[in-house]
Amino acid sequence: MNIQESLRMTSVQNPVNSVPTVISTVYGAIGHVELNRPEKLNALTLEMLTELDRVLKVWAEDSSIQLVLLTGRGERGFCAGGDIADFHQAITTGKHQDFINLLSSEFDLDYLISTYPKPLITLAHGITMGGGVGLASHAPVRLVTASAKMGMPEAKIGYTPDVGGSHLLANAPGYLGEYFAMSAASFCGADAVFMGFADVVVTDAFAENILDELDELLGLSPAEIISAIEVLHGAPESFALQQTQGWVDHAFSAQTPQEVIERLEQMVHPAAGQAAQLLAANSPSSICAAFYSVREARAEQDLRSALNRELRLASFLMHQPDLAEGIRAQVIDKDRNPHWSPALLADVFQDELRSLVRE
Repeated sequence: MNIQESLRMTSVQNPVNSVPTVISTVYGAIGHVELNRPEKLNALTLEMLTELDRVLKVWAEDSSIQLVLLTGRGERGFCAGGDIADFHQAITTGKHQDFINLLSSEFDLDYLISTYPKPLITLAHGITMGGGVGLASHAPVRLVTASAKMGMPEAKIGYTPDVGGSHLLANAPGYLGEYFAMSAASFCGADAVFMGFADVVVTDAFAENILDELDELLGLSPAEIISAIEVLHGAPESFALQQTQGWVDHAFSAQTPQEVIERLEQMVHPAAGQAAQLLAANSPSSICAAFYSVREARAEQDLRSALNRELRLASFLMHQPDLAEGIRAQVIDKDRNPHWSPALLADVFQDELRSLVRE
């Protein structure tokens, strides 16, 4: 690509150090928007979300732009999700509505990406978690590098999968969705296509030079772009998760979170024991919310409804003690020793959670 032709650039500045955290550049018929907060793994702020929303809407209406690319700067990752420290400050200083407003804006952006009227290509690399998945995995064309690390880790911090994560997990093969939602485990980029979080695993060489390849894709539909990239630049997928399908489906097809744990504890498969340990370390309230949210998303099969459900759960969980405590343990103090309340699954208000997901 000739980067000199018809180049236009805008950015949103970080008010603290004046470094642009979102950079949008136009190369001819291609719009490229980049997350530029690599020192924070491109963790999302309200300002970044607002600028992403603005740029994508402008480009959607700009007839000169035929294709849009969304990437994250830095070798370590595409986007680690929302800025958890900001969330902690909001819910510990009584600014709960600010937290909800940010989430609502983020969810609307994710839905915009899912319904974008032009080919929108996302490229996930490195750490791609939570809000990063929301940006990367709802797009018309979803690319990922084999070494990317993806997942919805919210149960570790007393929260629940959001940004449409429950919808994506619900559509994963078998009951892998419940497993990853409740355990907060991650999976590699090579498994992302099998999980339904990406369309093509691409080579590192293509990922590094993607802008040089996009001219050849102008005028193609998203489906045609996916096929072309897969043929020319696709990397091998992994089938490792398929080998876990048996024990995962047996345990996580149970009708209640408690029964899931009971089945895991009764199984002799070593991976089942490891999964039981992961669930035991997470917030009991979170694993229940995740379980019911994924189940309802699978029954309903609608991204917008899933986002609305996730916002209701967020409004509930942000007033519970586990979210602040989980962020404290994982991000603030980093002692990795949260004290959950309630500490036992039997004491979780499961009727209230079931009611919230079914409103």
